[in-house]
Amino acid sequence: MILTAILLSCVPAAARAGTDWQALPDVAPAPADNPTTAAKVELGKMLYFDQRLSSTGSVSCFSCHNVIEGGDDHMATSAGVHGQKGGRNAPTVWNAAFHSVQFWDGRAPSLEEQAKGPPVNPIEMGMADLGAVTGRIRAIPGYRPYFVTAFGEGDVVTMENTARAIAAYERTLITPGSAYDRYVKGDEAAMDATQVRGMETFAATGCTACHQGPAFNGPALPGGTGFFVKFPTHAASPYVAEYALTDDAGRYAATKDEADRGMWRVPTLRNLAYTAPYMHNGSVKSLPAAVRVMASTQLDRTLTDQETADIVAFLGALDGPFPEQTLPRLPPTPGDLLN
Repeated sequence: MILTAILLSCVPAAARAGTDWQALPDVAPAPADNPTTAAKVELGKMLYFDQRLSSTGSVSCFSCHNVIEGGDDHMATSAGVHGQKGGRNAPTVWNAAFHSVQFWDGRAPSLEEQAKGPPVNPIEMGMADLGAVTGRIRAIPGYRPYFVTAFGEGDVVTMENTARAIAAYERTLITPGSAYDRYVKGDEAAMDATQVRGMETFAATGCTACHQGPAFNGPALPGGTGFFVKFPTHAASPYVAEYALTDDAGRYAATKDEADRGMWRVPTLRNLAYTAPYMHNGSVKSLPAAVRVMASTQLDRTLTDQETADIVAFLGALDGPFPEQTLPRLPPTPGDLLN
């Protein structure tokens, strides 16, 4: 069961009371039952890029979460098998390891559980069930040696181990070392005057009531414990109708609990320049517009042009260096696999 920490409104006074600015850790946390190893990461990367895990052999994790760039696909909503479109914007996979739950509605308590979702989603990858995914992998003989190296001998080509490997790879997709990270570690020259002013405006406006912690996605919580907020909080904002912000019921769609209607997992603010468009439905095309929308809908604030520009400059300081990514060599395809 996923527990929830719910913040019904983001109060500026809470931010002004003091902000605990934290740098992103150099290593992502891993659960005790799935420690990160080089063998798992290698296998997980292969599976992440492998389109053969979809019913049509045309869609992979990488299709919607492009790690060569910002970790998403720059579409309002992603295209899956047979060109079908989903209803929500693809979140970036970069720094997803620092979320305590996964998906916009927090329905997966871990990266491992999240990895099991898209392959059997009829719109995304379209496999009939998890058994079909495992069968597809077992039908590619070249995968077994990688599973054995990662998990040992025996019946190791399983969906559980597939998910563990993908999660291990995703835990390497982190971006510490941003200008902001260096600044809070004591390098006062790491951020320029505009970024520092934006940092102060970000806190004074009240943004840190929701966007706090190393990944700016809420307070540090145990895995499986989600941090959710009501969005939009101020339904009278003109942006609500303009960007169709209440057309999706949010976490309610997963739990059917009326208390979860309009509740959303707080996303990370790192590397935002790489992840347009914004919001759960991809309706907001630019970062300045997104800043204005959030100030209005969550804080009932109308920002000046200067305040908006300063906050955008600060958000740019959260962009970190991306670890180099290369395409993996995948095991060969048997001739009858997709026929």
